Amino acid sequence: MSKAFGFELTHTDGGARRGRMTTAHGSVETPAFMPVGTQGAVKGVTHRELDGLGAEILLSNTYHLYLRPGDDLIARRGGLHRFIGWTKPILTDSGGYQVFSLSNRRTIDEKGAHFKSHLDGSAHTLTPEKAADIQAQLGSDVAMVLDECLGHPATEDAARASMERTLRWACRARDRFLALRAGPVPGVTVTNPGQAQFGIVQGGVFPGLREESAKQTVDIGFDAYAIGGLSVGEPPDVMYDMVARTTPCLPADRPRYLMGTGTPEDLVESVARGIDLFDCVLPTRNARNGQLFTSVGRINIKNARFAEDDRPLDPECPCYTCRTCSRAYLRHLFQANEINSSTLNTLHNLHFYLDTLRQIRDAIAFGRFESFRRAFHQRLSRQPHDS
Repeated sequence: MSKAFGFELTHTDGGARRGRMTTAHGSVETPAFMPVGTQGAVKGVTHRELDGLGAEILLSNTYHLYLRPGDDLIARRGGLHRFIGWTKPILTDSGGYQVFSLSNRRTIDEKGAHFKSHLDGSAHTLTPEKAADIQAQLGSDVAMVLDECLGHPATEDAARASMERTLRWACRARDRFLALRAGPVPGVTVTNPGQAQFGIVQGGVFPGLREESAKQTVDIGFDAYAIGGLSVGEPPDVMYDMVARTTPCLPADRPRYLMGTGTPEDLVESVARGIDLFDCVLPTRNARNGQLFTSVGRINIKNARFAEDDRPLDPECPCYTCRTCSRAYLRHLFQANEINSSTLNTLHNLHFYLDTLRQIRDAIAFGRFESFRRAFHQRLSRQPHDS
């Protein structure tokens, strides 16, 4: 592993794990949720507010930052941490999912992904080496390899072909990363010498492919490992099964990251199956759309029933939004299209996610994870959503 990167497993409770991930910009208590700051900012909130919520690590997007403002510009500014004013750890994804989502604007071959920018239509090619170079210039603490993300449903033959290409790309990405670590590479400025690189397991919804991918990815020898290609349309029970089949194939002394998942229920169930890191746009995107998470289920604040509701959004929640705002006021702000609506809703949803992970960590440390898990599901199912 990188000298600046480490992982200490401090507690286990069944399949659930509590630990501490160390990076060049500080440590992260795990299991952890990473708010998504795609373009170097989490929509609707400032870094000061994220710090107040207890966020210890952010996720930013290689694809978007490469296109705007450009990784060269960010490198000249001293790297992403300095550019955006965030002093804690940052993980950057490789851009693979964004390329996957541009299905009508891209082609994929052995070299990499060829796509047209969503900004101006300009042509670009993202290779495993290029993704490593961009992230070296960004200087994130964790860099993801470029993978091929396959949609659902897909045949086993298609999943195998995609998985095997991801493995070939992973070898190239690792070679490039080690070359960048070893010494100067023309045209690339390494802004964080302590950067770590994670490999990604693929294989669709086929257990044998998942296990094969995990074992071969580990053989390449990354600093840690992620599970990709899930939460792309498969049923939750299938996703949980794939996670359960994959985590035993990953080293116990390295963090395990489930990419792009998910709902609060997904977090709890994935922790039960050995996952340590999560990211998802759900809390921030839903907040901007008026969909809010509470201790008794989801609330659609747009609903007319809240027009004269003086109760806090969630009486059990200590966040700023719940301490100071009524449901009636939050509905008014949304209906009036006020910017504060997005901010207040996002503060609450991120608090809900981060606090859920804090409770999970405490439950694991005290050997009470299974009772927490049962109570969590019972509480959410006790009342219908939109209560």
